[in-house]
Amino acid sequence: MFTGIIETLGTLIAAETLGGDTRMRISAPGYLADARIGDSIAVNGVCLTAIRIDGDIFEADLSTETLSATTAGRWQAGDPLNLEKALTPAKPLGGHLVSGHVDGVGTLLDVREDARSWRLQFEAPAALARYIARKGSITIDGISLTVNEVDGARFGVNIIPQTWTHTTLGRRRPGDAVNLEVDLIARYLERLLSARETV
Repeated sequence: MFTGIIETLGTLIAAETLGGDTRMRISAPGYLADARIGDSIAVNGVCLTAIRIDGDIFEADLSTETLSATTAGRWQAGDPLNLEKALTPAKPLGGHLVSGHVDGVGTLLDVREDARSWRLQFEAPAALARYIARKGSITIDGISLTVNEVDGARFGVNIIPQTWTHTTLGRRRPGDAVNLEVDLIARYLERLLSARETV
């Protein structure tokens, strides 16, 4: 589990194809001192397992499922990546509960400044729209955000300067694809209600 509060920006060094899936090498200077092999690290919202750690670099394997269901297959060497280590009992839950299991890929539609903040509008896949609610939580590329408004499959968020400069959102442009994870509570609530209806 994660919080959606990005701890640092890493950089993709290389992506190597191995038997149909991919091994990635990611640089994170000064971030991996307490990391261990087997640890979970959210990379742009995708929960990956560190299979090797060498100083400031860690490696992770990505399955064909992960590559097809997220933006990971589009990452290029040199791309900045949002990083967050897994939640521990001592870590404050500053965002919301995030699983690191991406639900789908959305598209950034519009970016505009609003005083010292930025307003971003996204479009989610139609199947995810029912889970996105005004003032609810959404995870975009691993970042915990509050939904400002919803119009069908489109929704908007407000980005404060700290988030703009310390995550990849400040580099995004209209048309860019992003990883989306909807709120866990919304997913479980739907499942509970559908099970109740069949009883």
